[in-house]
Amino acid sequence: MAIPQHRPLLRRIPGQDASDGAGVRLKRSIGSMPALRLDPFLMLDAFSSDRPDDYIAGFPDHPHRGFETVTYMLDGHMQHRDHMGNTGDLGPGSVQWMTAGRGIIHSEMPMQRDGRMRGFQLWINLPAALKMQSPAYRDIPADAIPSAEPAEGVHLRCIAGHLEGDTWRLAGAVNANGEAATDPILCDLWLAPHAGITLPVPDTHAAFVYLYEGAAQVDDAALSLDSAHVLGEGSAVSLRGGDQGGRCLLVAGKPLGEPIVQYGPFVMNTREEIEQALDDYRRGVLAA
Repeated sequence: MAIPQHRPLLRRIPGQDASDGAGVRLKRSIGSMPALRLDPFLMLDAFSSDRPDDYIAGFPDHPHRGFETVTYMLDGHMQHRDHMGNTGDLGPGSVQWMTAGRGIIHSEMPMQRDGRMRGFQLWINLPAALKMQSPAYRDIPADAIPSAEPAEGVHLRCIAGHLEGDTWRLAGAVNANGEAATDPILCDLWLAPHAGITLPVPDTHAAFVYLYEGAAQVDDAALSLDSAHVLGEGSAVSLRGGDQGGRCLLVAGKPLGEPIVQYGPFVMNTREEIEQALDDYRRGVLAA
């Protein structure tokens, strides 16, 4: 059996203060500018606040075309509604996986007036051949996301893709068999103080780690809080918790290698396709 090649830490992308929707305050790392995308990932937003003014206005009706959005809630309660009649409640530990395809119009609104709202939204590109597919939506409750303790002091939730070691295997709630074009892997890890684990990550994938609580390191390189850390080539990533432990996301996916033209909530391959999306939206047929 080949010895896994550990992925080194290549660069850090700090979360930048931003706002979106009707004024929701967040930190944007991946995608904070076009040069900071990581194919196939277009954007990662992290939101965390116990101040209602930071989130209460939510994300009223808005369109998307050409990619997928993944919303992962840690704390709080948000409701999704879309033009197809779907309604979904996102609570602590739950996930919404939405494929915008040729077009979807939806809202994401807080269902609380106080308390902490905390979570992430990840945008994953779609290949040109799938950008105009029919939109799809899936709510995944917290208890439907597989979890395991593959090493002492390590707790792992597998949202998408699959991970395995010598004596364990986790198949995610989404893309467990690699059926998606980008073959995404999305995992949430709790690392107790100085607890460590080496996880396989296919060498075909781009990958990053986002530290959102405590402290952790990749091999001997310390991670920065509220930052995405792009990993180099290899077939595994070695993670270890800091003195107080840490929590982080591990995200990986197959690059598409296609041109990206983005205008706000529309992500296509050419300027002409963006102009068509804008025209469809103005005429009310984007999501028809």
